[in-house]
Order: sequence, then C-alpha cells, then structure tokens
Amino acid sequence: MKRSLAALALLGTAGALLTGCSSSTSPGQGDGPVTLTFWHGYTAADGEKLNEIIDDFNASQDEVDIEYSVKTWAVIQNSLLPALSAEQGPQLVALPAEQLPVYAGKGALADLDDYYAASADAAALNPAAVRMEEVGGTKYGVPTGFVPLSVIYNKAMFAEAGITDFPTTWQEWVEVAEKLTIDRDGDGTPEQYGLALPDHQTVANGVWATLFAAGGGSITEGETATLNSPQNRQTLAFWSQAVQNEHISPTGLDGIKADELFSAGKAAMEIAGPWMASVAQENGIDYALAPIPAGPAAQVASAIGVSMAVTAQADAAEQEAAQKFFDYFYSPEVTTEWSLGSGWPPLRTDVPTSAVAANPVVASLTDMAELAQPLLPGVINSADVLAAVDEATQQALAGKDPAAALDDAQPKVQEALNE
Repeated sequence: MKRSLAALALLGTAGALLTGCSSSTSPGQGDGPVTLTFWHGYTAADGEKLNEIIDDFNASQDEVDIEYSVKTWAVIQNSLLPALSAEQGPQLVALPAEQLPVYAGKGALADLDDYYAASADAAALNPAAVRMEEVGGTKYGVPTGFVPLSVIYNKAMFAEAGITDFPTTWQEWVEVAEKLTIDRDGDGTPEQYGLALPDHQTVANGVWATLFAAGGGSITEGETATLNSPQNRQTLAFWSQAVQNEHISPTGLDGIKADELFSAGKAAMEIAGPWMASVAQENGIDYALAPIPAGPAAQVASAIGVSMAVTAQADAAEQEAAQKFFDYFYSPEVTTEWSLGSGWPPLRTDVPTSAVAANPVVASLTDMAELAQPLLPGVINSADVLAAVDEATQQALAGKDPAAALDDAQPKVQEALNE
C-alpha cells in the first residue's frame, strides 16, 4: 500500500486535471443526454451480450447514452493511463479485478463509496465480490464478474473406477485421485493422472491461494506477508507428498498445461475456471463440475473477477450517469440476463439457482458462489506477490522442503507489498 499512497500524492495534480476535463451536462438539464465512453474487453459471446445490455439501457431512457468500445484486456491495460493523461480516455472501463488496485493507486479511478451507500441494488451484491473492489478501505469499482474456481472431472473415468460420489475433503480427494491414477506399463510414469495440479502460473493464479486458505492460512494479511505460516507449511507439505509419493499429478504443470492434460483425457480432474466446460465439450469429454473439496480449516474457492470502474476523467454529471447504468445493470432481471449470457453466476445474492437453470454450468457455479473469495483484494503489486508464491510451490512439488521454500519466498512477498 505504500506505493499506492506515494502514487496518489505524485499524481494528485494530474488526477485533478483529469476530473475536470469533461464537459458533459447533468441528466435533466435539457442539453441532451450525458454521453459516456465505455471500454471493455469482453470479446466473445459475453461481449455481444454486454453490448446488447448497453443498447437496451440506452433505449430505456433519454438521460444517458453509453458508447462502448471493445478492446482486448491487454490493449486496455497498455492504453488506459496514456489516454486519460491525454484527456482522451473513457469515463467507464472494465478491468480484470487484479488490475483495479493498480489504477486506483495511481489516482485514475473515482471513489464509489457514495454509490454503494445509496444504491439498493448494490446492497444486494455478493459481499465477497464487493470486497474485490476495495483498495485501502475505499471502493473503486463494481463487479461485472465473480466466479469461484471449481473442479471439473471426467465422469467416464469416475464410472470406470467405480467412484460414484465426488470427494468432499482433501483426504478423500487424494484417495480418489490415487484410484484414478493409472500406470499401465509400470514404468513409473502414469498414462492417466487422477489430478492435473499446476504448481505455478495456475488458473487465474488462484489455485494455491485456495489451498492455503482451505488449510487455514493466507498469503497476506493487510500489508504483512504471511506465506510461511505453520498452516501454509502443512498445506504445501500435504500436497507435495501427494504428488511426489502417490504421483497423482505430474510436476512442472502451469495452468495451460493442466488444461491440456485434462482436455486430452489424460487427467481425471482439474481445478478450473468456467471456460473449461466448453473446452471439455469440444473435446468430447463427459464432464461435471464440483466444489473444491474442503481443507482442514475451511471450504473456499478463489474467484476470478472482473470490475467496472468510473475513471477520474468523469465529471460529476458523468459519475451520476454511470451510476444510473450500474443500477440498471444490477436490476434482478438484467443481472439474470447477464449471468445466462456471460456464463458466470449472478452477482446478486437474491437471484436463485432456479432463475439460471437454463444454463447447467451457470446453475452449478451459482450453487458454489458462497464459497468464493477474492484473490489478494486491494494488493497493488499482486503480480510480484504471486510470482513469489509460484516459485515456492513449484520448488516444493519438485522436491524442495516445503518449509524452506516458503521461508525463501516470504521476504519476496513482503518486498512486493512494501513497494
């Protein structure tokens, strides 16, 4: 957080200039609608649905008009600050949730605490998704997506092994993975693994955050690194032993290789994001989704998140206009429509699973939504924090003493938090 405060101080003047650079009028002043530019990176079917929702919002009233510009997430990341500095940026922007603290720390986003305090629709949002929007105790965004990681598994492999129930605890999970690991020729390298467990660059970087939390640990607590806690040492030792001794997963996997192993029918289970359902279907795999089994302390799942923010370029009228769109977006009907169209569970906690039953994947994920927790919320330098975690987990699963691996990574995490 120290770096964020310094950045705010350095960029305070620029932020003030950005705030005053727009000339739109307030809704209802008689000079036409307030026009907002919205950058987002939804480029597939979810993008078509979001654009449709924006068009419907524009047609539903005459006070606000939103012009959307679809870019890749990488283009948004590379061009947002230069565009705002040149007074050519958007008033609304969607960002992967881990980038929100970066831009908030640089003074590029507007404070949305007043919106949350006043909006009944915002009050119905998943509290864990709202925590994802906080940086230093202030909310700088609203969620457009918040989905827990889950386990995707090959139903045919389970049936062949005579396994009828999905495991609910870590011990059961490892036992099932052992049954599903098959070394047909006895050469020590299984042809089929029970689990594709990535040890670095995991899906949404959330696999090990999930496992550490389920074991009672954490990566950070506020501005303090907690990676080498006794709980995390026990967690890493448990999974290192399962991989090294029982060979339930190959070592050296990153998230992409884990996806490929499952898609090729060479692994029975994988911790994954919702997109793996369509990948499995494309590869002819009869699959199902299940919650990540409970660890000794809790049953949790790190969430993949996307945020929508108002930039510091927006003046008071534009901020008010953006909040009108937020309330439209979070109405029960539109939230349900967006969920079905995007493939992610509803953002409101009062939308029941039955409302999204038309999409079985969404329905399954909705049942798991209460397990979701944000990944490193409010941490500005999350990339370096997660790089240090990756180094420790990869080394431990390759044979290094787990406690030593975590001890070596601990100061690197703290250094990243201090920057």
